[in-house]
Amino acid sequence: PCRAVAPALERLASERAGALRVVKVNVDEEPSVSADLGVQGIPTMVIFRAGQEIGRQVGALPADRIRDWVDSALTSATR
Repeated sequence: PCRAVAPALERLASERAGALRVVKVNVDEEPSVSADLGVQGIPTMVIFRAGQEIGRQVGALPADRIRDWVDSALTSATR
């Protein structure tokens, strides 16, 4: 599932370069990061703004739904 969403995340990162940073973490290689974030399923996508978590999605989504989820989280955080 992580490999399935990777192309969509890479496209989104490219489209929104300078406004959005996408970071992928291999939980097998960095278990402390997943533990610190409370990751219980993969893929888990987390959005942070100013160091605070503003959105979390567990499970793969198609590219258009990832984009909608990101936009919704960012919009909600600015209210």
